[in-house]
Amino acid sequence: MRLRPLPPMMTEVVHAALRVCSETEYRTGPTCRICGGALTGYDTRKKRFALLSDDDREEVIEVIIHRAYCRTCRKVMMPDEPFYPKTRIGSPVIDLCQTLSVSLSSGQVTTILNRMGLMVDRWSVRTYCSLPILPPPAIAAFGMHIPVSIISLSALFGENMSTSCLTGDDILAACNYPSRKKPADQSPEDGPRPA
Repeated sequence: MRLRPLPPMMTEVVHAALRVCSETEYRTGPTCRICGGALTGYDTRKKRFALLSDDDREEVIEVIIHRAYCRTCRKVMMPDEPFYPKTRIGSPVIDLCQTLSVSLSSGQVTTILNRMGLMVDRWSVRTYCSLPILPPPAIAAFGMHIPVSIISLSALFGENMSTSCLTGDDILAACNYPSRKKPADQSPEDGPRPA
């Protein structure tokens, strides 16, 4: 199947959605997910969220992760959002992979992402397309299905041209959809994604 050309507006929407997440901060909850003990601050680190390419120039989008330490079980906790478990890239990119993979092969998804200037290697795309999570909510736009998280985040970018006023909570609220673990994998204490 031959891929249709992408409208330039699609690339702009995806880039805006990811740029709005740059330098936003994410924290764990107040209690340990393993033992329920109280958490205390441990450290702060930057983590790569996405890699964009625009006119032979690469732009790394990073978020700030506040890790916490449990005094009871002595484990270091990272916030779940804005990443899915066992992934190294921001959840909106994975949402895009999952949505596109409904009608395209993982190789075609990689080609489309690269055309959008979103740099993800082929093997990672294959893994992200087959994650055991439910497909994200999507809408038809630009001749394809686009995850609602991408559209919502790009709208935030338009409303806040200065992204320094946005918080991690603003980003998570824009992606407000329930946890997409498969029901069999979901434990009773797992609820909807925190907003």
